[in-house]
Amino acid sequence: MFDRPIRSIHDFLLSTYFADGLRITFGVLCPSLILAQFGMLQYGMTLSLGALCASVVDSPGPIIHRRNAMLITTVLITLIFIIVGLTNSNIYFTGIVIAAFSFVFSMFFLYGLRAASIGTAALLVMVLSIDDIRPWTEVLFSALLIFAGSIWYTLLSYFFYRLRPYRIVQQTLSDSIHSVSEFLRAKAKFYRQNTDYDDNYADLLQLQVTVHEKQDAVREVLFKTREIVRETTPEGRFLLLVFVDMVDLFEQVMSTYYNYKQLHEQFDASGILIHYESVIIKIADELDDIAFSLKTGSTPSLPTSLIEDVAKLKNEITALEVNNTDNKYNTLGIIALKNIEVNIENILSRIKTINGYFNKSEKKNLKPRKIEVERFVTRQNIDFKLLLENITFNSSTFRHSLRVAIVMLIGFIVAKSLSFSHSYWILLTILVISKPGFSLAKKRNIERLIGTVIGAFVGMGILVYIDDKNTLFVILLICMIGCYSFQRKNYVVSVLFMTPYILVLFDFLGLGGLSLARERIYDTLIGSGIAMLASYSLFPNWEYEKLKEAMMDTLTANIRYFEQVKLFYSEQVTDLTNYKVARKEVYVTTANLASLFQRMFSEPKSKQIMMKELHQFTALNHLLSSYVATLSLYNKDHSFVFSNFEELNPITQNTVYLLNLASENLFKNTGVVNNVPLIRRNMNVNDDEQSDEVIIAEQFDMIQKVAYDIYKLSEKIKL
Repeated sequence: MFDRPIRSIHDFLLSTYFADGLRITFGVLCPSLILAQFGMLQYGMTLSLGALCASVVDSPGPIIHRRNAMLITTVLITLIFIIVGLTNSNIYFTGIVIAAFSFVFSMFFLYGLRAASIGTAALLVMVLSIDDIRPWTEVLFSALLIFAGSIWYTLLSYFFYRLRPYRIVQQTLSDSIHSVSEFLRAKAKFYRQNTDYDDNYADLLQLQVTVHEKQDAVREVLFKTREIVRETTPEGRFLLLVFVDMVDLFEQVMSTYYNYKQLHEQFDASGILIHYESVIIKIADELDDIAFSLKTGSTPSLPTSLIEDVAKLKNEITALEVNNTDNKYNTLGIIALKNIEVNIENILSRIKTINGYFNKSEKKNLKPRKIEVERFVTRQNIDFKLLLENITFNSSTFRHSLRVAIVMLIGFIVAKSLSFSHSYWILLTILVISKPGFSLAKKRNIERLIGTVIGAFVGMGILVYIDDKNTLFVILLICMIGCYSFQRKNYVVSVLFMTPYILVLFDFLGLGGLSLARERIYDTLIGSGIAMLASYSLFPNWEYEKLKEAMMDTLTANIRYFEQVKLFYSEQVTDLTNYKVARKEVYVTTANLASLFQRMFSEPKSKQIMMKELHQFTALNHLLSSYVATLSLYNKDHSFVFSNFEELNPITQNTVYLLNLASENLFKNTGVVNNVPLIRRNMNVNDDEQSDEVIIAEQFDMIQKVAYDIYKLSEKIKL
């Protein structure tokens, strides 16, 4: 097995991030390098600009979406270059164009991230061409070159996809599995002595957001790729089966939620909890092996040592139970340990199944699964009516677009007033920092400043101490690959590579040296200052404005999830599609709420309202979905049944009633206190036995209690 640092480097080199970096670097650099050999570097740079703009929208996803986005971008940037090129001699008209285009293309956020990236590419070519004043014939010729450069990159991207059509799915699925392994490691920390439960829980919520984002990225590329959806190839069926089983495995991981404080109070002295942590971390390592095997084409295997560790864990629990003659450990604690151990066995069983899919001889015999893929993906149609509906100050996208238009115009005026030689850098800084929400803009601003300042000093050091052009070209190449590889993974690192890359490039072109680095720092400081002041004072979008809707969406999703799981016990469910859609919605809404809550910490204290109550609400909803997941697994994995489910109807109905009341409290904000009692189940004679039915009844009762806690908390929350 590789050492972890070496594995991490190897893993990154096989990732979508590095693949994107290589593709974009090759696509952008090639035209300039080739034409430079014929003394036409200026034309090559224009071709490279077209390729760079096309690369902005070439993020992972279905090839048909990427191709269409790049073609739309090609047309847009060509038209915008012509419009700006023919009018930029008039400074007043240029100001109007900047404001108008900034507003229009920022509204593209309404139609999703890929549409937003089209808008960004359009604004990028606008910013880079405002100072480029030339005769109209040259403008048209340069526009043709930009068109050709964009088409070149589109064809290059399509060619790379066709070389290995499943590569993007393998890489995205691998990242998704790795995020689950990190979530599992965070779970393992709960079994560590003296762990900080609040901090670890906060990390767990953030990792859940990451897992959702990664799984959603897999759904996007997996369910919208025709070859895979039709399952016409063994590789397509293989990838689909691995993803479906990994989502089920994540549900298994989510279902293990206990009162860890009580477990530590009882079992710390025995040392058994440390063994739980060790086994769970080893399972996380096995998930990393699966993720790595997807990228390398190797076959993962479950080590016998791990199976032996689980067997030892089971024996330790038995020993604790046998030696518990003085009732040192209560029955509920022993049962909790048993349940966790059984859950670990089930997770291992799923890992074995997934490992079996990698067997090359078995791949041909994999049976397809019937999946209604349309129900698991979100499609955003370009609806002009949606645009009209959002032309109002109630729309956060409208306020953002208006703010970007005003700030870009202010940036243009400041740049012209200061007479900097590269005034467009101020506008570029404003463009990349301006985000719909204050917290996102603040985060991007800090990352941009850190990356630029450090990168500028690195770049100055390179230019001072290195004169050899060949060495400088190698450095340029490394910086380009680093910049484009990290632009989606780590923006600070991306900018850190970007600044030396720009300084070395301009040095090659004979356009500046150390003074250029200073100017870039000044422009970045000015642009970031303008953007941040605007995000705080000009039609700001605060996260608390979205809280009510996000909280109600989470409650609604949990109600649907609970009702679908309830059907497992009241009816014979053969088609799990409705259940899986409901489960996905719980993950989506919970992740959205947790992400929103985390972003609030970046906002001013005056905007961080009811943080304690919101933290409790997020934690209770996570607990609720974990309990419901456990209930579903009792039926799906253990075939538990409840013979007379009508006995539990009052409890299930009251659970839904409580959650609906909580949602109503949030919506109406009335503060009216209703005395809703908990429903108690009549105990039967045989309830002292730990039968399947008793376990099911207790789980429904626990879910009702959490619903009651959410309802009582909703009475305190005023939004």
